[in-house]
Parts: sequence; C-alpha cells; structure tokens
Amino acid sequence: MGELEKEVGEKRLETPDKLFNKGFIGMTVINFVVYLVYYLLMVIIAVIAQDQLHATLGQAGLASGIYIIGTLFARLLMGKKLESYGRKAVLRYGSVFYLLTTVAYLYVPSIGILYVVRLLNGFGYGTVSTATNAIVTAYIPKSRNGEGINYYGLSTSLAAAIGPFIGMVLLNLTNFYFIIGFSIVLITITTIASFLFPVKNIVLSAEHRKLIASWSLESFIEKKVLFITFIAFLMGFAYSSVLAFLSSYAQIIHLVPASSFFFVVYALVITATRPLSGRIFDTYGENYVIYPSYICLAIGLLLLSFTTSNWMLLLSGAFIGLGYGTFMSNGQAICLKKCEGHQIGVALSTYFIGLDLGLGIGPYLLGELRRVMTFQEIYRIASLLPVVCVILYALFYQSKISLPKLQEIKGEK
Repeated sequence: MGELEKEVGEKRLETPDKLFNKGFIGMTVINFVVYLVYYLLMVIIAVIAQDQLHATLGQAGLASGIYIIGTLFARLLMGKKLESYGRKAVLRYGSVFYLLTTVAYLYVPSIGILYVVRLLNGFGYGTVSTATNAIVTAYIPKSRNGEGINYYGLSTSLAAAIGPFIGMVLLNLTNFYFIIGFSIVLITITTIASFLFPVKNIVLSAEHRKLIASWSLESFIEKKVLFITFIAFLMGFAYSSVLAFLSSYAQIIHLVPASSFFFVVYALVITATRPLSGRIFDTYGENYVIYPSYICLAIGLLLLSFTTSNWMLLLSGAFIGLGYGTFMSNGQAICLKKCEGHQIGVALSTYFIGLDLGLGIGPYLLGELRRVMTFQEIYRIASLLPVVCVILYALFYQSKISLPKLQEIKGEK
C-alpha cells in the first residue's frame, strides 16, 4: 500500500496547485475527440443502415444500440484490468483498436456485419474513454477535484453538442464514406497523441493484484459508488428521452428549425456554468451542486412537455443542460471523493456503466410507452425521475464531510 500511496502522491505533486497543466489539457483534448467521433457516428448510423443496407427501423435502431453493449463490456473488463494491464497500455492499444474498428466501417456489406463492427467499435470507444477518465485524475490537484472534473467534463459535453451537428451537416453535404474518412483522420491523430503522451502507471501492492486477478463481483464493481451509480442510471434514463425523441417531438409540435439549436444552447449553458459548479463543489461540498442539478433537469423536462414556441424549447434546453450536464461531471467528482488510488479505475467504470445503462435502456422502455402515450406525457413521466433522485439522495446519501465540518476546518486553518 505504501508504494501505491507514494506513486499517487508523486503524480499529485507534479502539479500541486496548477490545474491547466500539459497532462490535463492533453488528456482533455484526447477525450474530446474520442467522444466527438462517438456522437458523430451515433446520429448517422441509423440513417445509413436504412438507406444503404435497406434495414428496417427496428434493425437500424439495433445498429445504434448495440454500440452501447460493446461499451458496457469494455467498461466492465477495463475497469477491472486497467491498473494490472497499465493505464499506458490500455490507452495506447485501446486507441489502435478504436481506429481499426472505425476503418472497418468502410466494409459493411450487410446489416449483420454492421452489427459486428458497431459492437467492436463500441468496445474500442469504451476502452479508451475508461482509460482517459482514470488517467486525467492524476493531473488534477486533489484540492481542486470538483473544478478539474467539471472542466474535463466540458470535453464530453461539447462533443455531445458538436458531434451530432457535424454529423448531420456532413450527411447532408457529403456521403457515408467521407464521414468515415473524416472520423479515421481524427482518431489517427488521437492514436498518435496517445503514444506520445507520458502516462504513468500506478504501482499495485500484492493485495490489490490478487483482487484484480480474482473474478469476484468486487473486482468489477466498486461498492463505494453504487449509490451514486444508481442515481446516474435514473438521470441517464430521464435524459435519454431527449436524445431519443427530441427530433420526432419537434416535428409534431412544428419546431424543427429551433430544435437544431437545442444542443447548442445546452452546450453553451454548460460551458458558462461548469467552472462555477466545480468551485462550489470544492468549497461547499457536493450537495450544493447535486440538488440543483436534479431540480433543473426536472424543470427542463417538464417545460419541454409544455413547449409550444421556440423560446420555450430553447429554455428547456438550458435547464436540461444545467441539470444533466452538471450532474454528469459532479457525479464523477463524487466517485473521486469516495475512492483513491487503485480504486479509481473501477469506481469510474462502475459510474459510467450506470449512465450508459440509463441512456441505453431508456429509449426502448420509453419508446414502448409511446404506443399508449403522447410525447408530452412521456416527458412528464421522465421529469419525475429527477424528483425520485432528490428523495433517494436525501434519504440515503451521506457526504464524507459536511458543511459545518468544512467551516470548522477552514476556521482552524
């Protein structure tokens, strides 16, 4: 354990107070490109499956969703093996695999082959993103975890807005092969960067190596973050209603032009507020950030269900950005607060499994409700989930350090 703590300490001491160091910036940029390609391909793959492979709507939906299955497998396996394989190796060879499986899109003669390529590409994406999420923590000063994770989370949020926008523009102006070529160029750059990037591995004790070598549930799932992971599942489930149905809903309420700016507003709001939310997290504790995120998401989804005009649609996007966007990064910061050292990889993997499951299962279950409900009713049901999160969080979550204790410590200093 002493070696482990020494290694972690050395990495923290490289940049004791400076947040925007080379390591932090480099890993954030790599993560941005990885997520950008993920979102770019996600919005076009169903269209391609139907237009070029003559797939049914159900088959096209499976082609999109099977990606998440590959991602979940990667998070489970790499979350467990990250430290034993080494962060450096997982990042580098995961990037190579992500690149090769993206090249494989150039040869998809049938819907069956597309399923295989999507599954493997999802595994590559999950591997690289699991590695970047753990590696970046070594470059964040411990006293600025909340602020650092929120800045890092901007790479994901901006990719979620810019990726779909680029994908739709390229789909209208070019063709599938040009889009894949563009994606290959981006991933090639990040793959080269991952080999040039100086990643340090954590030195594990014999006890930790024994745990990783076992196939017990504890080696795959970090129990300390199970509660916040379940909350992440509910939040992801609620947000999936936006990702899955916004375009169809906008057509029904005749607000298609405004809907194209929905995620732009979402991204702008997150960009403007995330640094502040990170400082609040570090200064006053997670409760002062997490509770508002639940409330904002509930307001945003409820407002979306009553939307009849452009300004209401964009305002709902702002609230949803404040809600889900703020929670996503600060939930990750809670995981860092709960765990240290060798636990970080498994903890973050566990957390993102919850988010991915919510985003993956939500569209299917809510889509089944669409048979008997209107979109407005679905969004009202989705708005109840953040309220459930408020209740569960208030009843069962215990912060490691309360505000009075924090003030006491500050007073002593």
